[in-house]
Amino acid sequence: MSATSTQTAASTQTADSTVIRTVLRAEGFSCPSCVATIRKQVGRLAGVRSVEVRFASGRVEVEHDPAVTTVDELVAAIAQAGYRAAPAAF
Repeated sequence: MSATSTQTAASTQTADSTVIRTVLRAEGFSCPSCVATIRKQVGRLAGVRSVEVRFASGRVEVEHDPAVTTVDELVAAIAQAGYRAAPAAF
């Protein structure tokens, strides 16, 4: 995993953890209810603080604690919802 390709450079420090923003590209969703499904599935993961899904671009932005939830787990959660995803190159 390349930190520069999937995460922003800035992290938010809290007393117990570090929160990073990971950007994924998702494919295969075609309606606003698909957005809600992805948001709900990823939001269930421990360590996830927020999920933003951009319908038009297929961009999924997740703020999470990487010590609790990995990028692979984020991708797997999107797959469980029925969609393909991968870390964004930018």
